[in-house]
Amino acid sequence: MPLVSRQSFLVQMKSRLMSSCCVNHKLIREKDKALLASQTYFSEDEVEALFELFRKLSSSLVDDGLISKEEFQLGLFGNSRKQTLLANRLFQLFDSKRDGAIDFQEFVRALSVFHPKAAQTEKAAFSFQLYDIWETGFIQRKEVKELFLALLDESDLILTDETVEAIVDKTFNEADSKGDGKIDEEEWEHFTTQYPSLLQSVTLPYLLDVRTVYPSFTTV
Repeated sequence: MPLVSRQSFLVQMKSRLMSSCCVNHKLIREKDKALLASQTYFSEDEVEALFELFRKLSSSLVDDGLISKEEFQLGLFGNSRKQTLLANRLFQLFDSKRDGAIDFQEFVRALSVFHPKAAQTEKAAFSFQLYDIWETGFIQRKEVKELFLALLDESDLILTDETVEAIVDKTFNEADSKGDGKIDEEEWEHFTTQYPSLLQSVTLPYLLDVRTVYPSFTTV
């Protein structure tokens, strides 16, 4: 296909997608706003405000009313091509339907866990899933190390291999209270009550005031 006609085709397709996605977004918001508010820690006004954030993320690369993995990574790191274990795991947890994209309902429900008012048990369960990389229902030492290295990679902190091993060993041994070489969800929840700082990354303070951050769709 020649460049000019291909550009014209893409412009037409983008116009059609924008028309259809605006209608779809409206239907989603009107139909599910009350339901999402009843199932999460957000009010109906806050669900409306979150729609502005969702709209920006879901249209950052392709305006199709869904957040793709690349758009998710772009929102997290400002780079749609940056492949990291952390980004992959978070995307998988947000994409509860496992269909390769995040819709508005999935987005709001997942963000609810990050709400400061969300129960610690919910945050612990989410972080357990995050560490359970191989999805076996248990956290193994290698998974703790892999995610710790992924988190370290996102920070400016540089640690020696010996320090990393010592931290991983201490964390795993303390969490594995049954001493069976793996951490189950009950052990992990108990461990996070002893060390609540582990759940700080599963709390986003700005969600308490989301209508101020994304006010475009709030009601009067």
